[in-house]
Amino acid sequence: MLHTLAIENYRSLHSLELALGRLTVVTGANGSGKSNLYRALRLLADTAHDGVVQSIAQEGGLDSCFWAGPEKFSRAILEGEAPVQGLQRSRPQRMRLGFAGEDFSYALSLGLPESNSGEAFDRPSLFSRDPQIKREMIWAGPVYRPASVLVERKGAAVRMRDARQWRTLTTQLPDFYSLFDTGGAVDCPEIQTLRNSLRNWRFYDHFRTDAAAPARQPQVGTRTPVLHHSGRDLAAALQTIREIGDPTALDAAIDDAFPGSRMQISVRDGLFLLALQQPGMLRPLAVSELSDGTLRYLLLVAALLTPRPPTLMVLNEPESSLHPDLLPALARLIIQAAHHGQVWVVSHSSRLVAALERSPECVSLILEKQLGQTRVQGQQGLLDGPAWRWPD
Repeated sequence: MLHTLAIENYRSLHSLELALGRLTVVTGANGSGKSNLYRALRLLADTAHDGVVQSIAQEGGLDSCFWAGPEKFSRAILEGEAPVQGLQRSRPQRMRLGFAGEDFSYALSLGLPESNSGEAFDRPSLFSRDPQIKREMIWAGPVYRPASVLVERKGAAVRMRDARQWRTLTTQLPDFYSLFDTGGAVDCPEIQTLRNSLRNWRFYDHFRTDAAAPARQPQVGTRTPVLHHSGRDLAAALQTIREIGDPTALDAAIDDAFPGSRMQISVRDGLFLLALQQPGMLRPLAVSELSDGTLRYLLLVAALLTPRPPTLMVLNEPESSLHPDLLPALARLIIQAAHHGQVWVVSHSSRLVAALERSPECVSLILEKQLGQTRVQGQQGLLDGPAWRWPD
């Protein structure tokens, strides 16, 4: 479980440190930085999939991802007595992402090449504006201390602590690869453990429910303990829950939202067909006939009742297209899922947030913007936030 998330110099997240719970709910006004926070989590997960550089490129490159404001805010600026002006930097820009977990903590620092020569491999390169991974660190415990460092990457060199000595894993790691991609990870349990944990993070963001949505199309069914992020294998995922998961919870979740309704899954020519029998109807409604809200709720049921719970599941605005009367049932599902793994919810819905906050394990974070930077409402200084220290 993650206890702290820290982000620096990523878009509106100039310097943000968040204390997390087993269930974390993030809300705030439009433009307060919720989407940036969600994307920062995705970038962290991408480090374990050899994709963080590509993900930054898809966002327009590192230049467009950097915090665009000043390095520091003077008291006069914060009190409105002086304007914000000038973008001159006193040190190289770095985007930093990190988290503290129960066993291990991790931090990553990215920046642009020191020069524009593009001669990283003794020949000119057209990729001279690619982000470089400058520093990575894995340490034991929630707060960084030099003595607690277990794995350190600086430039192309990666080393690990072996008893009281350091052992070099590689000195030739390309700057566009994370330490999770080094061959030395086979011999380093800390790298293996964190890589597996990051690869286990699961993100669900705006399921499609239109007429051509993948979830509405018949699919060849195979056992599906993890719903695809597109929802294309919905029927197979629901049937997997019924056979090897918690069928009682599945039926209860559907009845909770649609009293008296029963889910039906049939197979025709190898294709799985999903339908919903509702009270008063002479025949079940096929998935192609279901309303957008009903389909979205079934997709969330399949995601949250997974027989293979992830270490972290992130739901981005799950309330979209749901009728307000469905939100209490959704909240109960999310709270139930948080008993099996950490859940993060980004939401605009005050009703959903209020229902989730009834859980004693819920940590609620309200984001706001001040002078362009995202802040946590009520978190005024270092003493208000979680214990966190960036590696030097």
